[in-house]
Amino acid sequence: MPTYISLLNFTQQGAHNIKESPAQLDNAKEFVKSMGAELKQYFLVMGKYDTIAIVEAPDDETVAKITMAVASYGNVRTQTFRAFTEDEYRALVAALPQTAADTEGQIGDI
Repeated sequence: MPTYISLLNFTQQGAHNIKESPAQLDNAKEFVKSMGAELKQYFLVMGKYDTIAIVEAPDDETVAKITMAVASYGNVRTQTFRAFTEDEYRALVAALPQTAADTEGQIGDI
């Protein structure tokens, strides 16, 4: 299944209710599971973001539904990215033309 990385920040409401966040995380795990996905890892981090969630899901639409549902509670703001594994990265690179000359005339005016 594809991997997605979500960078999350607590909202004012989320910070105010921080003591409830472990229970909210448990609920989120169950919700993600009910959507056919899995919350693989969750980290509290220091810096620009407050937490990071790594989710495996069947497709982009499932992740969009999950992030919209989580955001609707008002405790966090999210930024979510599709992440490619090393194997996926290598396959993508292998599928590229060998040289820039190989693409000449194929891309056209964009």
